[in-house]
Amino acid sequence: MTAHVLPRRNIRRTAHGRLMLPFACLALLVLGAGIVVSYMLWPTWPSTPVPLNAPAMPITVANVLFDVPPAAIRAAVQRHPGPHERVDLAFLWPSLKPPQSDAKSADQPVVENDGDTGATPVDTTERLFATIAGLGSMLPPAARLRTIYPRYIEAQASAGPDGLAIVPFRAGTPYDGEDLVYVGATPEEFFARCTRQVGVVRGTCLHERQIDTAEVTLRFPRAWLDNWRGVAAGADRLIAQLHPQKN
Repeated sequence: MTAHVLPRRNIRRTAHGRLMLPFACLALLVLGAGIVVSYMLWPTWPSTPVPLNAPAMPITVANVLFDVPPAAIRAAVQRHPGPHERVDLAFLWPSLKPPQSDAKSADQPVVENDGDTGATPVDTTERLFATIAGLGSMLPPAARLRTIYPRYIEAQASAGPDGLAIVPFRAGTPYDGEDLVYVGATPEEFFARCTRQVGVVRGTCLHERQIDTAEVTLRFPRAWLDNWRGVAAGADRLIAQLHPQKN
């Protein structure tokens, strides 16, 4: 009896294997097709950064469209079109042209000195730095001016240049060592947070602008506040340059 049973089991297994073979082949075909389609549709960026002399390219930050000249982008890894979490930029002041726009070799990287001991120092007093990032859960700049900053400032403000008011933030607050600088009569017309000069380290200011769900933060030397109207006008021009209204 055993001699008759064993062949039957082998026949069943062989038949079962033959039935499974088409399904296995079909599964492999579906898997291969999925890999090919995914590879073709997966967003890819150029393997090398866009040349510095290329025209302004479209990028999106927090789903907001910007036109950014590649030469203004400080990090080569960010120098490609498409979506970004943030972009760090630099512009010559007051022309608002990208650095090295007139250099002999436009393919040379933008040289900055941000802690890299091997980098060539640049005169930051002639540059306006900008960072574009998403607002996320942060309050817009105007809302921070009305609701956040008043919690941390001193009660008494002093007069600054050309109608500005300067009020220090209290010690021990998140803005310790900074001053809130604003137009005394109309604070939302222009306001900035500025550090104070310590020894040879110059004070710097941060001026923030909201564009839909994105925020542009401008960084410049505190000494520029002597001509804050020019700084505000330059900020308007730069925003219009980076985010032109499309008809």
